[in-house]
Amino acid sequence: MVRYVPFTEPLPSCKPPKRPPLTVEEQEKYDKLLEHMKSIKELPISSDPNEKTRRPLDDEEQAWVTKECMLRYLRATKWKLADAQKRVEGSLIWRREYGVGELSPDYISPENETGKQVILGYDFASRPCLYLFPSRQNTDKSNRQIQHLVFSLERVIDFMPSGQENLALLIDFKSSTSSKNPSVSQGRQVLHILQTHYPERLGKALVINIPWFVWTFLKIIYPFIDPLTREKLVFSEPIDKYVPAEHLDSIFGGKSEFEYHHDKYWSAMCEIADEKRKRYMERWHKLGGGVGLSEAALRAETEEEMQAELARTETLEKEAEAAYFNNASSEAPAESSQLPDELLSNTKTADEAAADIDAAELVEKTTGVTVEEQLSQVSLQDKSS
Repeated sequence: MVRYVPFTEPLPSCKPPKRPPLTVEEQEKYDKLLEHMKSIKELPISSDPNEKTRRPLDDEEQAWVTKECMLRYLRATKWKLADAQKRVEGSLIWRREYGVGELSPDYISPENETGKQVILGYDFASRPCLYLFPSRQNTDKSNRQIQHLVFSLERVIDFMPSGQENLALLIDFKSSTSSKNPSVSQGRQVLHILQTHYPERLGKALVINIPWFVWTFLKIIYPFIDPLTREKLVFSEPIDKYVPAEHLDSIFGGKSEFEYHHDKYWSAMCEIADEKRKRYMERWHKLGGGVGLSEAALRAETEEEMQAELARTETLEKEAEAAYFNNASSEAPAESSQLPDELLSNTKTADEAAADIDAAELVEKTTGVTVEEQLSQVSLQDKSS
């Protein structure tokens, strides 16, 4: 049976993994970060140092600063409290400046008329799946293309079930051409947004049908990808190892016969996300509002599930000290690297790679030869040597 709209929930057999309790030190740092965020009266509306206008956090911003949100930033900064404080505040200011909440379905809609980004199904860990199809690129390079990805990230977060904080990214480069892929500057911009303002959100990135010019692009931006993100990249493996066949697009080898029709998909996807977001905010108000509430409780399907999640959170907090003294680790098991030699062979630092790109951009200004063309020639020379 052909499907035209997203799945609204994961399969009953798919469950998000449970995080172990925090250690005493981690709990102390979280408590200090929570206290700091509660103390904030107002923040600037822009990152411009000359900007004097400030305003208090509105309801949406406070609801964004959940317990899980603050823990994501603490983990991303390796539990350095000052860095986490700075980054949470920085992301709040960025969201204001970028206008994340003002990106409307009508404004973004033209970017997705060909279905180049699709939210469909959940993986075995209940992560909602965001599909990217670069070959379906239908617009010229512009800021709206980046805004489109941010819009999709916000919607796929709305689709997350209770207990799951991550998404699965599925990318199919079949029939893609170099002209339809993002530029190096766009790639760096997207990476900066993802790693700075959506830390710990990527669960898996599953990539198939990679042509040589995409390997070149990936090799160029590889030094800018943080080590934790690198471990989440999976190339050219059977996708049904990670996503149940019933929820996996047939293009990726699944049983879901999904067809993209913009007039059917777009409004349905936005309505589902809006409904989930509305319920999230209703729960936020019901639980008293403010910062530090539990995403798991806010995303619960029923009142009973919400109360159960609140009780579970309280139990975990009580177990933190016991877990610490029993040497319980708060780290998730390390996953072995699945990166191919094409990427592992690139040993340049981010600064060295940035210098190469800056030099190539200077050549582009004087000769008209694009950065991508120059770096592709270097890659081809490396292959022939």
